[in-house]
Amino acid sequence: MFGLQLPELLIILVIVIVLFGASRLRGLGGALGGSIREFKTAVRDEQNPETKAEKTEKVEL
Repeated sequence: MFGLQLPELLIILVIVIVLFGASRLRGLGGALGGSIREFKTAVRDEQNPETKAEKTEKVEL
Protein backbone atom coordinates (compact mmCIF):
# COMPACT_ATOMS: atom_id res chain seq x y z
CA MET A 1 0.00 0.00 0.00
CA PHE A 2 2.57 2.59 1.09
CA GLY A 3 5.62 0.43 0.54
CA LEU A 4 6.29 0.13 4.29
CA GLN A 5 7.98 -3.06 5.36
CA LEU A 6 8.85 -4.45 8.79
CA PRO A 7 12.00 -2.35 9.43
CA GLU A 8 10.21 0.90 8.62
CA LEU A 9 7.23 -0.04 10.78
CA LEU A 10 9.50 -0.90 13.71
CA ILE A 11 11.26 2.46 13.45
CA ILE A 12 7.91 4.27 13.40
CA LEU A 13 6.75 2.25 16.43
CA VAL A 14 9.89 3.12 18.40
CA ILE A 15 9.50 6.82 17.57
CA VAL A 16 5.85 6.78 18.68
CA ILE A 17 6.73 5.05 21.96
CA VAL A 18 9.50 7.58 22.64
CA LEU A 19 7.22 10.53 21.90
CA PHE A 20 4.15 9.40 23.85
CA GLY A 21 5.47 6.90 26.40
CA ALA A 22 4.14 3.39 26.94
CA SER A 23 1.46 4.27 29.50
CA ARG A 24 0.02 7.13 27.48
CA LEU A 25 0.10 4.99 24.34
CA ARG A 26 -2.08 2.40 26.12
CA GLY A 27 -4.65 5.10 26.94
CA LEU A 28 -4.65 6.35 23.36
CA GLY A 29 -5.21 2.80 22.11
CA GLY A 30 -8.14 2.31 24.46
CA ALA A 31 -9.72 5.59 23.40
CA LEU A 32 -9.26 4.71 19.73
CA GLY A 33 -10.83 1.29 20.25
CA GLY A 34 -13.82 2.82 22.02
CA SER A 35 -14.29 5.35 19.22
CA ILE A 36 -14.20 2.62 16.57
CA ARG A 37 -16.74 0.57 18.57
CA GLU A 38 -19.11 3.55 18.85
CA PHE A 39 -18.74 4.28 15.14
CA LYS A 40 -19.62 0.69 14.21
CA THR A 41 -22.67 0.82 16.48
CA ALA A 42 -23.81 4.11 14.94
CA VAL A 43 -23.41 2.77 11.39
CA ARG A 44 -25.28 -0.41 12.28
CA ASP A 45 -28.13 1.60 13.88
CA GLU A 46 -28.29 3.90 10.85
CA GLN A 47 -28.71 0.92 8.52
CA ASN A 48 -31.39 -0.72 10.69
CA PRO A 49 -33.73 2.00 12.02
CA GLU A 50 -36.12 -0.59 13.54
CA THR A 51 -33.42 -1.75 15.97
CA LYS A 52 -33.07 1.81 17.21
CA ALA A 53 -36.82 1.97 17.85
CA GLU A 54 -36.67 -1.33 19.74
CA LYS A 55 -33.92 0.02 21.98
CA THR A 56 -35.93 3.10 22.88
CA GLU A 57 -38.98 0.96 23.66
CA LYS A 58 -36.91 -1.16 26.05
CA VAL A 59 -35.65 1.96 27.81
CA GLU A 60 -39.16 3.35 28.20
CA LEU A 61 -40.43 0.14 29.82
